[in-house]
Amino acid sequence: MSEHQLDREWSTTSKLMTCLRPCASLTSRRLLCAEAKGTAPDMAEGNPLLHVSNVRNRLREIVGASTNWRYANISTIKRKGILKSPLLFGSISTDHQQAMSERVSLSSALARSQSELPARSMKDSLVEVHLPLGSQPQLREKYLTFHNTVRFGRILEDLDSLAVLISYAHTYNPALKRSPLSIVTALVDKIDMRQQAIYPACDIKFTGHVTWVGKTSIEAKMHMTQYRNGAYSPVLDATFVMVARDPENKRAAFVNPLSPEGPEEEELFRQGEVNKSRRVELSTASLLKAAPTAEERNIVHGLFLNTLDTKTVSFRGRLLPPDSVWMEDAKLKGLEICHPQERNIFNRIFGGFLMRKAYELGWANACAFGGGRPGLVAVDDILFQKPVEIGSLLLLSSQVCYTEGKHIQVRVHSEVFDPLTRQHNTTNVFHFTFASDRRVPDVVPRTYGESMLYLDGKRHFNHTVAH
Repeated sequence: MSEHQLDREWSTTSKLMTCLRPCASLTSRRLLCAEAKGTAPDMAEGNPLLHVSNVRNRLREIVGASTNWRYANISTIKRKGILKSPLLFGSISTDHQQAMSERVSLSSALARSQSELPARSMKDSLVEVHLPLGSQPQLREKYLTFHNTVRFGRILEDLDSLAVLISYAHTYNPALKRSPLSIVTALVDKIDMRQQAIYPACDIKFTGHVTWVGKTSIEAKMHMTQYRNGAYSPVLDATFVMVARDPENKRAAFVNPLSPEGPEEEELFRQGEVNKSRRVELSTASLLKAAPTAEERNIVHGLFLNTLDTKTVSFRGRLLPPDSVWMEDAKLKGLEICHPQERNIFNRIFGGFLMRKAYELGWANACAFGGGRPGLVAVDDILFQKPVEIGSLLLLSSQVCYTEGKHIQVRVHSEVFDPLTRQHNTTNVFHFTFASDRRVPDVVPRTYGESMLYLDGKRHFNHTVAH
């Protein structure tokens, strides 16, 4: 997205916030100026704002999900007919099963077509959430890195929760006490950093609203700002795509149509259509489905020729060029046991947790590869293919797949390993672009498969940085 488009989007969000200022706890109120430079006036003590720490509780209230995790003996569960086959560790949450059985009755409240649902405006879904790192120092420890900066993985978790809340705000039905929809993250389209530094002792504000809807999908755009030196300044822009499903999360469900108001909102909606078309085009042109372009084939052949040993005159003789690293030597792997603490409101592993773990592994890989502490430039095209169950063994594999100048493109692949069947199932693929403070080595593929990873990395780099 161009700088002009970003500025227009910020202008539209600002106007929407102005319209909603009279509305209860989702709006900011100007109070007396706080003493600390990083403490925003609208986060002073006693102001009834929606804090990040309360977002997931708000979501549980909307959905009616259980808040406690308790284990039941597997024989008891089988006897009651709750579960046909045991989970990995032979136990399950009875609270969750009861809550889900209660949600089944909400299926009758689902719309049979989108035309049955009232259209909503962008203002209807506008949400403002606060992270008072400056006002409430006790919150900082959760967000601090070891070198006194903000953990971006935690920010990813907050953005994921906010995107779900925005989607529920758009589909809110005041006649129902609970939402019949199960709204989950399908894709992180893009996250653009507008400044590299996130200060650990300054208040943060998240704002966002729905900018486009399909029949069963929702695009939510969010902005993060930070209060410093007497004003809020932009930190990042994020675009998430959410999908609505039935109460049991088994099939797609219709969402309210969106009715843009004014030319700026119409432009945001039009951009959402463009984003959808781009995603379809990228999926069709995926290197897992289609051959590389002629230009890309020339790039791969050039990389091959650059590694040939001219003394042997053999296709097998390969030499690593100066200031380069073989792709196979630019990997980093990790393992996570998925505990109940990291569950979402539907008692599966929270998507924000998966993003945080993938980001931290990708950052560590970029750090080791570049020899410094890289900064995040962009997050691109995070696809949620399958949910991750509690108790899963989650394998994460990070690969530096493309480099250019000071930039490092990292791909993180996550999969669930079933120790009983010995099968691996992909759950997510993550793409991160980092920038080092120095020029980094070139990463060089040796095999055809690595060459496809290289080209895929180059495509993502071109999408997030070069353009």
